[in-house]
Amino acid sequence: MTTHSEQKLVPFTPDQLFEMVSDVQSYPKFLPWCVGARIRSADDELIVADLMIGYKLLRERFTSRVTLDRAKWKIETEFTDGPFKFLRNQWEFKSCPEGCQIVFLVEFEFRSTVLQKLVSVLFNEVVLRMVSAFEKRAYFLYGNTNRLSVQNAKE
Repeated sequence: MTTHSEQKLVPFTPDQLFEMVSDVQSYPKFLPWCVGARIRSADDELIVADLMIGYKLLRERFTSRVTLDRAKWKIETEFTDGPFKFLRNQWEFKSCPEGCQIVFLVEFEFRSTVLQKLVSVLFNEVVLRMVSAFEKRAYFLYGNTNRLSVQNAKE
């Protein structure tokens, strides 16, 4: 199984980041290799979505259950159907004076050993690009720290 975790401090509120990450429908707009997203069902606590990942001629669709825990600012995604033997990722957002600390974890294993070996070689680069894409999206949506300053003034 391939695993990656990282922590990062960003100048946004946990609410802003929770909203951005839970907006699965928007992933094709900014996430590398995500070429499509279809929401099968959604409510305040659970999203079931199909994502289409593509690179050159390779295309794979997988279905995920995205559990939303707004009270804890936590989002967990588990694979339910597709090319994976196992896939889980988790986002946790922790409020701090400088903004928000993001704790991110992803673990996966493909059914195909060939695909697993291929992706494992590129895995760190892929994850870094994906996490960077989310960070760039946050700056695009929320700008600089202006909203954070307003939020901290209210607390």
